[in-house]
Amino acid sequence: MKVLKFGGTSVGSSKNINKVISILEDYSKNDSIICVVSAVGGITDKLLKAGALANNKDQAYTKEFEAIQKAHFSIISELIPKQNKAVLSQAEKTLEDLKSLLDGIYLINELSPKTSDKLVSFGELLSSFIIAETLKSRSINAELKNSQELVVTNSNFTKAEVEYETTNKNIKDYFNKANQKITILPGFVSKSKLGEITTLGRGGSDFTAAIIAAALQVKQLEIWTDVSGMYTANPKLVKQAFPIDQISYQEAMELSHFGAKVLYPPTVQPVLNLDIPIHIKNTLKPEETGTVISKAASTGKSPIKGISHISNIALLTLEGSGMIGIPGFSKRLFETLSQEKINIILSTQASSEHSICLGIDTKDADLAKETIDAAFENEISLHKIEPLIVEKDLSIIALVGDNMKNHQGISGKMFSTLGKNNINIRAIAQGASEKNISAVIADKDVKKALNTLHERFFEENTKQLNVFITGVGNVGEKLIDQILQQRTYLKKNLKIDVRIVGMANSKKMIFNEKGIDLNNWTSQFHHAETSSLQGFLNKVIALNLRNSIFVDITANEAVSKLYADYLKNSIAVVACNKIACSSTYESYKNLQDLSLKYNAPFLYETNVGAGLPIINTLKNLVASGDKVTSIQAVLSGSLNFVFNNFSDKRNFHDTVKQAQFEGYTEPDPRIDLSGIDVARKILILARENGGEMEIEDIKNDSFLTKENLESGSVDDFYETLIKDEAHFQKLYASAKANDCQLKYVAEFKNGKAKVGLKEIPEGHPFYNLEGKDNIVMFYTERYPEQPLIVKGAGAGADVTASGLFADIIQIANK
Repeated sequence: MKVLKFGGTSVGSSKNINKVISILEDYSKNDSIICVVSAVGGITDKLLKAGALANNKDQAYTKEFEAIQKAHFSIISELIPKQNKAVLSQAEKTLEDLKSLLDGIYLINELSPKTSDKLVSFGELLSSFIIAETLKSRSINAELKNSQELVVTNSNFTKAEVEYETTNKNIKDYFNKANQKITILPGFVSKSKLGEITTLGRGGSDFTAAIIAAALQVKQLEIWTDVSGMYTANPKLVKQAFPIDQISYQEAMELSHFGAKVLYPPTVQPVLNLDIPIHIKNTLKPEETGTVISKAASTGKSPIKGISHISNIALLTLEGSGMIGIPGFSKRLFETLSQEKINIILSTQASSEHSICLGIDTKDADLAKETIDAAFENEISLHKIEPLIVEKDLSIIALVGDNMKNHQGISGKMFSTLGKNNINIRAIAQGASEKNISAVIADKDVKKALNTLHERFFEENTKQLNVFITGVGNVGEKLIDQILQQRTYLKKNLKIDVRIVGMANSKKMIFNEKGIDLNNWTSQFHHAETSSLQGFLNKVIALNLRNSIFVDITANEAVSKLYADYLKNSIAVVACNKIACSSTYESYKNLQDLSLKYNAPFLYETNVGAGLPIINTLKNLVASGDKVTSIQAVLSGSLNFVFNNFSDKRNFHDTVKQAQFEGYTEPDPRIDLSGIDVARKILILARENGGEMEIEDIKNDSFLTKENLESGSVDDFYETLIKDEAHFQKLYASAKANDCQLKYVAEFKNGKAKVGLKEIPEGHPFYNLEGKDNIVMFYTERYPEQPLIVKGAGAGADVTASGLFADIIQIANK
């Protein structure tokens, strides 16, 4: 004999009921089958809503009734299309009884727990009747048995307690005489010893099936639902979650208590002592393995079996110096809540005895506050304790696993993983058995916490990065292409999953929490929302994704001013934009401090040398204890390109035009040619070396004429270059006469910095610097004569994008 239970989704439509019937037919070939069914999906909620409306004198309850009636008639018509008059007639009679009950609630304005039980029982009574009649209509040997005639309880309405002695006898007596192959039973419903209709609590259909399985001591109880077992986490919130093949009774109870809806917690109790396994199966995918719950020891590499949570938690804190060393406070606190039938979900007490924290359902928080403050009114008036502190909008997140007690450091990994993602923990609870580690966090952080912990404990250390890009022009396009190209390599070799979740240009912005399709991302901008810097920030914060990285590929000052807001929300910042790090020292230092405070990396390698590891090299020198005595550098790829291509045979105007066309200069070439860009770069290096300098402290010997510098627009600037060609030819001629090359050089020494055009003699490391290359020479105490040199392409979309990409990967490796 086998006992199967099918949930609301499994019997939620004629299509799904046909799947149920197919499973029953297959099983009944070799065994007698007891099938416990829930109400049609969503009907219990509709019954409760109809009852509440009727109780509130709202005639809209009739519309809810009509929807319930229509749903059942529709299923009957689809399952039994011919000769269904008798079935429809019986269903109609049951529905008339339901309507009469709702009318009564409306008239007398009464919806007691007793009446509520009678009301919600109609759901299971109707679904079991329909399924039994469908089986009979197909000449399948099946009978309907009302569970109310078998399961006997006390009169604790809405969550009645089972009288097992009588119930077990009823079940054995009935099934010892039953001859049918398939017996259909309504779950959830029961009757008291006095013959009153009772129910076993929401989710009680599982409980009904477990009671029957235990009474008959079957070999296995099967719970059929709409998912393929108990998952490592809620698959609706954690897309990478997967079914657990095997789990212990204790682990299953912990997970179900902490929000795993697949199993109703009391279900385990009747079968636990008899060691009857529970097999969770998927009605919609019966071929899948599912989850087996038994006494067997947990298997698998991870000591964690699952991660779950409970939402809508309020945290109560009773504290005060008057509690220290005085017995009885905990007893009085718990008794006060017990008298009001307020369930305590989590409790923790400081070892100093100064405070007690309790987690309860948010709906009970106001009542708890009122009654506890009243109970401790005397102590509060004497200032021995403070009035009860109530915090709402919280959730409990829990790690569950039998084997956690045998593994050191689980708690540390859990809390450090949450902390790195700026998930604040309000309270912690861990029993001595170490089967469960619970933490109270903000509701808004639940999804991020679940995904972060799942990644840490279940995903082979694959780290998901959620990237948001502002500025998807030339460099941005190259970065996106590189991420797309390297995605498979990163997953396989570095265990990094890079997803671009948001993009924005100056006009439009797009988001996709699951990751934007990088094969056709440009087309998505045609239907995108209007771009806004603050709107982009708000969306990134609202998504609240783990390992979030904001990438700025603009030269926009307004964007740079938002870095602090990103960092305060533990969102890492990768910046191509130099403005933030070259603005005031106070602002620069603030960003560094925020990065440390909120554990949010702030990386800007491309600020100085595009893809060259200049800043990282300097940081490594400083971190290793070396002292940088001076820096000499050619830091402008665009200026190096210009002076490598300018000659007495090619005018300066055309050379600059070419540099801009090939993407080596900013859209406004004055930024490059004025020297301000190089000044910002040497300022950043000086600051990374510990210097507290401002941009005004950098001496800038410009090679441009007064007219060049005072030009009002880019077009005017180019006009002045034509007019001043003689000036530039004079600079070239002087260098040529001295057998030198023109290079725009940045220098930092003795706490001072300067930038300017220099004639570099043959033999100097700068002399043969070609194309758009940059070069930096670090003279240090360890490199006093032969400097440490970093040299390579310092401009161009590809290398700049690769520098940004390198920063993103560096964050993943932190």
